Amino acid sequence: MTKNKNNKTIWTTRIKKNTSTLFQKVGSSIDVDRRLYKEDIISSIAHVEMLFKQKIITFKIKNKIIYGLNKIKNEISNNKFEFNKKYEDIHINIEKRLFQIIGEEAGFVHTARSRNDQIITDFKIWIKSATNKINDLLEITIKNTLNLAQDNVRTIMPGFTHLKNAQPISFAHYLMAYVEMFNRDKKRFNNNLENLNENPLGVAALTGTSFNIDRNYTTKKLGFSKPTNNSVDTVSDRDFVLDFLYSVSVCAMHISRIAEELIIWNSDAFNLINLSDKVVTGSSIMPQKKNPDLLEYLRGKSGSAYGNLFAMLTILKGIPLSYYKDLQDDKEIIFRSNDTLVNCLSVFNEVLRNFKPNKKQMLELANSGYITATDLADYLVKNHSMSFRKAYQITANIVNLAEKKNKKLDQLKISELKKIEPILTEDVLKVFDLNNSVNSKKSFGGTSFDNIKKMIMKYKKMK
Repeated sequence: MTKNKNNKTIWTTRIKKNTSTLFQKVGSSIDVDRRLYKEDIISSIAHVEMLFKQKIITFKIKNKIIYGLNKIKNEISNNKFEFNKKYEDIHINIEKRLFQIIGEEAGFVHTARSRNDQIITDFKIWIKSATNKINDLLEITIKNTLNLAQDNVRTIMPGFTHLKNAQPISFAHYLMAYVEMFNRDKKRFNNNLENLNENPLGVAALTGTSFNIDRNYTTKKLGFSKPTNNSVDTVSDRDFVLDFLYSVSVCAMHISRIAEELIIWNSDAFNLINLSDKVVTGSSIMPQKKNPDLLEYLRGKSGSAYGNLFAMLTILKGIPLSYYKDLQDDKEIIFRSNDTLVNCLSVFNEVLRNFKPNKKQMLELANSGYITATDLADYLVKNHSMSFRKAYQITANIVNLAEKKNKKLDQLKISELKKIEPILTEDVLKVFDLNNSVNSKKSFGGTSFDNIKKMIMKYKKMK
């Protein structure tokens, strides 16, 4: 790299003394925002092409700048670029190198723009790309969950409320609940894409510019839907950052919830699932242990996502219009949250491919806790014209009897049932069958086998 003849900071004409070493250290963001180099170069090329189209710069200057920017892009991609903290950020590092490559014509690149609109443009382009990658991972997550559900339509387990046996459900139905959650996550990220799809480039520092620029041209070039409407709002807006961080937090929370359930189910007390050796670790002292560390990792990372969201909310809540140095932290916060979620989705997909339900234990647990009691109450309402509250009371008395005799409901004889409710006949016994119970829930969204199969097919056709 040749010696930089323009190696001073851009404001040295106005600010005579060198920046203190301490301020250079805290003021520099290059270690973080260097990640935006591709986006910065893409937006700069679109900007200079617009400047030429509007006859603000010449054809020769445009070509020299684009040549230099592409050369810089290759240098950074090939790890041959020297980043300098003295130049603070990715924008000035690239601009200074551009001076080295093409000379004084590099000074035209910043015509009719500011770092304020430049960084938001870069940032929005990056978030759009990051969002698409997250949605791709969510697609894989949904696909893996659907495949697992398809294999377990007739796997019966207890559904829980308050972590107590409530009613029997299909394990596939349980899994499909998370398909719904992850699908909402995708919609949430897609909504964010729509909301942020406005082009900031051209609003300059905060007032717009007196140059005859064409913001619609750069909007089309950069893949935005329209230019932003208000220059002051544009440079101070970080709503799109909050939207992304919130979406990451909700998705991380969904992963944490299923991770917690799988941890519980993998415990010796429940033993409802078996984890492959690929996704467990051992103990340093207890030779027999197989610990669900990956699931615990997923559960814990939701806290990091929440922290990043609240950090950004706290930064923004006290900032008047328009741009301030406080906003510099937004990139590091976003990058942390993005990387955490991408890693969590990858880890979670590995878990989905490496665990199996313990069907025998699921069925055995579903046979405890008087789990078909609600079916009996419903039977009394449907077959004997009782109010639900009366049927509830009769059923509660039958459960009390079973508990007193230390029997399951399906172990009670019809003679025992008739002592509590004389109108009962032999056909009542079928309501205690777990398969009948699950398959009777035919209301839309219910756990019947046909419902589950239809919902699985619906989502598979959507992919």
